[in-house]
Amino acid sequence: MAVDSPLSTCRLKRLFDDGDPSRISPALLAKVERVLARLHEAAAPTDMDLPGFHLHRLKGDLSAYWAVRVSANWRVVFRFQDGDATDVDLVDYH
Repeated sequence: MAVDSPLSTCRLKRLFDDGDPSRISPALLAKVERVLARLHEAAAPTDMDLPGFHLHRLKGDLSAYWAVRVSANWRVVFRFQDGDATDVDLVDYH
């Protein structure tokens, strides 16, 4: 994930750019940090196919996006463009 790639939410941008976890639930923080660190190194969605991440492609209107599990309800969603993760967001979509 290029550092200048847009993070979709202020809370993720603050965590990634400034190390400020204040907008992330403490229960999710460690996993979100692991996911963002891996996204930073990833060049393709398949680089996120790690045990415990449960990588899956979204369907329908969001079929360009991928998601990894943070908890039972929370996912980090993203898409790849030119080898970089973009439009990264932390969502509760269930």
